[in-house]
Parts: sequence; structure tokens; C-alpha cells
Amino acid sequence: MTLIKSISGIRGTIGGKPGDALTPTDILKFTAAFGKWIIAKSGKKKIVIGRDARISGKMVRNLVTGTLQSIGIDVVDLGLSTTPTVEIAVPEENAGGGIIITASHNPKQWNALKLLNAEGEFISDADGKEVLELAEQTDFSFSEVNDLGKVSFDNSYLDKHIAKILALPLVDTEAIKKAKFKIAIDCVNSTGGIFVPALLKALGVETVYELYCTPDGHFPHNPEPLPENLVALSQEVVNKKAHLGIAVDPDVDRLCFVCEDGNVFGEEYTLVAVSDYVLKHTKGNTVSNLSSTRALRDVTERAGAEYNAAAVGEVNVVNKMKETGAVIGGEGNGGVIYPELHYGRDALVGIALFLTHLAQSGKPVSALRSSYPEYYISKNKITLTAGMDIDGLLEKIREKYKQHPHSTIDGLKIDFEREWVHLRRSNTEPIIRIYSEGNSETIANNLANKIISDIKEVLQENND
Repeated sequence: MTLIKSISGIRGTIGGKPGDALTPTDILKFTAAFGKWIIAKSGKKKIVIGRDARISGKMVRNLVTGTLQSIGIDVVDLGLSTTPTVEIAVPEENAGGGIIITASHNPKQWNALKLLNAEGEFISDADGKEVLELAEQTDFSFSEVNDLGKVSFDNSYLDKHIAKILALPLVDTEAIKKAKFKIAIDCVNSTGGIFVPALLKALGVETVYELYCTPDGHFPHNPEPLPENLVALSQEVVNKKAHLGIAVDPDVDRLCFVCEDGNVFGEEYTLVAVSDYVLKHTKGNTVSNLSSTRALRDVTERAGAEYNAAAVGEVNVVNKMKETGAVIGGEGNGGVIYPELHYGRDALVGIALFLTHLAQSGKPVSALRSSYPEYYISKNKITLTAGMDIDGLLEKIREKYKQHPHSTIDGLKIDFEREWVHLRRSNTEPIIRIYSEGNSETIANNLANKIISDIKEVLQENND
């Protein structure tokens, strides 16, 4: 069983013993700590919550709601929702913060509490540490009966979110409608099955082939939108002669596409394509995290703008975007952040901007994809063992490659002439992620294998 406390929130597997997994005891402790922190930070006693459709969602929602009530906080419950929708709702409701009950791309045995501040943005690492310290103190004073918080339910934010997207100047519903797109979608039996069809209908898409759109939490495949998990969607696109396929993760903040020929567009290129479109119409810079493709930098510089890299984690990307005046940004995992709408990864606005781009280009999806610089990212991982000295390991690798440009703002990233490799501890799983990129699959894999061999050599030396 696993419990991870990080910049990405409180995440763990359901069941087991307190402190070792996401148990009711842990949910109560961290929810109460966050509620107390929100009151102290914002002076407001209102929190917006929403959840994805995973099986444990109702149980976790009930614990979160009751805990917040018990410390005098009013709860606005959006019910089955998406991460970006809750992000939009927090400032709209003038709330002190938000809690999204979702474990994103993790399998069904996982759930999590994602924590938002009063702006509807993920709390910072420093704020997160304050919440964790409060949780460990467990010195809570609960409200008396007349001071308990109240609960209200609001199912209007699906329409509000879509309305805000339709009102964006760069979303061209007429062009999308005229294109008469036929689109297949895979919503992994979570809340995308509610939100994505509603958005497509509002955009004027009349033909939608739905796969796994029943929001019951029974994921039909690994819910991370990677090529190996989208075989059924690729087949559906080809069989139905659809113009493209769209896949989202359980909480609808990650987005990827399938071309009309059944080949994947590549989740790394979701942000590249959307940024290309935005930069054609808006002056400004771009940001992605250190593990994202160089193609975004190439597209940005081609538009005469500046690209900057941030540490992995949505809050880090958002901070860098604000610092550099970026008009578009996100993460290479299919996360699009469009500040014209809000500062958060949002698959729904990504869909609207991409479809506008596709309609205006007049190209098939595969031709649009081939218009971008070709890179390949090899994604690997090493499972952490108890007592492993991660910092010491990375320092030894850094020392070995010290003659190459490198960054240590988030793990270790080493830049070679045309390739890079990034090693970092995962925020969401007990692993070290090893990402490498080159202009061919062979080059990227060879680089990854070389670094993995170096790591194993260091670990062996430590064991001797």
C-alpha cells in the first residue's frame, strides 16, 4: 500500500493501515489540516470540491465533506466534475480554496486530494509543507453543533465551463461546424464521458463515436492516455473513418489525439500543436516542464517568441508562465494551460483550440502532425527501494557528465548536442522517472539505456 505526500497533493491506494495508504484516518487528518490552513490563509470558510468517477470517489467525498463541515467550513459540491472545472469554480464562488478528489492517471485502486488556493490554482510547495505540518500536529478544535459548515450542490459548472471556452476569441465554432468533423472519443469511464461530448456538441460537432463514456469508474484499460492504452480508440477511428480520436484521463486535465489513419498524434505534441495555433494569433512566450519535447521550443522560436523550461509540476509551470509572460504553456503529458481561460491544465480548452486549428488548417490530422519537428521521447523508470539515497545517486551521475550543460532545478537534466536526459523522483509514484529525447527512437532509447546502466553501476558500487 502507498501514501505519497507531495506538490501534487495527498495521493495513495485505498485500504490498509493509516499512514501507509489513503485511509479514512489520513483523509480526515489532511482534509482538516487543509481546511484550517485555508481559513488562516484566506479568512474564508468556503471550499469547492469535485471528483472524478473512480470507484472510491463517493466514499472519499463523504469523508472530505464531513470533515470540512466539522471545522465550520461550507462546502460547494460540484459532484462528478473535472479538475479544470473545479479550478474555474473556486474564484467564481469566492471560495478560500478547492479540493479535487482524483488520482488523475493512476489505476482504480488509487485516489487523492488535489489542493487548490483561492485563485483556483494548485498550492505551492511551501504552502503544501505548511499543510503537512498542520496535519502532523493533529491539534484540531472542531466546531460545535450550531457552527457546523453547510453543504450545497451545484451542477451548473459544466455549462459555465463550456460557455467560457466558447467565448474565447481563438475558439472558432463556425470553422469547427463547417469542417463537419467525425470524432471518436475515449473517456476511460470517468467524467470526461460527461464533459467531452457536451463540449463537442456545443462546438458544433454532430458526429461523435463514444468509447468508455459511462462515468462508473470501471476503467476499461490503464487510464493513462498513452499509445499502448489507446488501441481500441485507434481501431474505432479507422473503422468509423473518423477525422480524429480524442482521449482524456479520468480528471480531464490531460489530452491526446489519434490521427485519421489510426496512428497516435503523440501526447507530447498536444501542447506543441495548440501552442503553434495560439502563437500564430497572439504575441507572447511559452513554457513547458523540463521533461517535455524540444519541439515546443522550436515552434516558439519560429514564431519569434521565447521558450522557458520549468520544474515538473503544474504549479511550477504556472509560476514560470506568470514570470515570463507566457500566453500558452503546459506539460508534455498532454496538459495544456491557456491563461486566457485560467491557470490550470485543461483538456477541454485544449480540444476547442486544437479543433479550431485543425479546421482552419484544412489538413488531415496526420499532415498537421508531420508539419512539426520530429523528436522521440523514451520514458523509463526505476522503482525506489527503502533507504535509497536519491540525491547521492543523482550527484554521482551529475559528476560523471559535468562537462555537459545540466540543470538541477528538478532532479537532474543533462543536455547533449541534440539530445537530453532528465532524471527525477516522481511526485505521484515511488519511482525515479528517466526521460530521454532524440530525433529518432533509437537515439533516445540508446541514451536512456546508457543512463540506466550508469545508475545500476552506481547502485552496485553502493552495495559493495
